[in-house]
Amino acid sequence: MYTLEEFDKAKTKILKYILYKKRTESEVRTKFSNVIEENLLEDVIYYLKEAKYIDDKEYIEKIVNNFITLKNLSIVELKYKLKAKGLKKDEIEDYFYQNKEKLEEYEKKSAINIINKKSSTMEKEEIKEYLLKKGYKYFEEYFS
Repeated sequence: MYTLEEFDKAKTKILKYILYKKRTESEVRTKFSNVIEENLLEDVIYYLKEAKYIDDKEYIEKIVNNFITLKNLSIVELKYKLKAKGLKKDEIEDYFYQNKEKLEEYEKKSAINIINKKSSTMEKEEIKEYLLKKGYKYFEEYFS
């Protein structure tokens, strides 16, 4: 067992980590699993999830919106990046299912951006291969 003082100390340490940059539950576990005793870590994580400091569903939405704003990625690449953050597959799939139209539209725009950018230095077939390799599905129509 642990004291209230130990709980507050662990909570403060984890909160500093989370507030510096939004983190997933998995990232918090990985960072503190060897530093904070397991029962204490579980209780602090539970507390922070209840208080909405750790919210993986909100994290998915924020990260996807950041990528949409800043990068040209396929839906496959977006999912891969989220999985790399230790997010649960079913939460990722739920988000993508609920936002299917928006994400497909984003993927189409990304493909167009890449086609326009690469068309001066690459052949049509090379660009198609590049897009396929990156997981793009909606791009064939832009080559007609």
